[in-house]
Amino acid sequence: MATVLQTIVEKKHYRFIDGEGVTWQEAVRLSAESLVEDGSVSSDYYKQIIACIEKYGPYVVFDHNVAMPHTTENATGAFKTGIGFMVSEKMIDFGVDEDGEKKEANLFFTLSSVNPDEHMNNIQQLSNIFMNDDLLDALAAARTPEDILAAEAKYPCEEE
Repeated sequence: MATVLQTIVEKKHYRFIDGEGVTWQEAVRLSAESLVEDGSVSSDYYKQIIACIEKYGPYVVFDHNVAMPHTTENATGAFKTGIGFMVSEKMIDFGVDEDGEKKEANLFFTLSSVNPDEHMNNIQQLSNIFMNDDLLDALAAARTPEDILAAEAKYPCEEE
């Protein structure tokens, strides 16, 4: 079975941006573009993610400058379960959380979900990626799909 990162490359669900002057809202839109291109989500799916972040704060930003933009399961405009991956050379500022901690990200894993089993499998694999600092550093330096696969080969996640 293919890993999440292999599937991202196989489905061309990736994007590499400079990020200079890009707002978090624009970054969320850009991070969903590869999902829009193959019909996984509608062209305005990202607007629901932005609305959730505006309502609940930067809950999508985790340690190690990782963002996982997502909205509720079976959201309007989600047609397939998938993950869009984006690397920004510059940090994208999401503001501060409720504790006053600055939240910024340069790695984006944008989720769409219509199949709970596939979605949970993706989340499990992403959790393993998020705990692998060496892999995250290598992914942050990725500028091509080949770089994504090379990073995973060099810093594989532990199998459960």
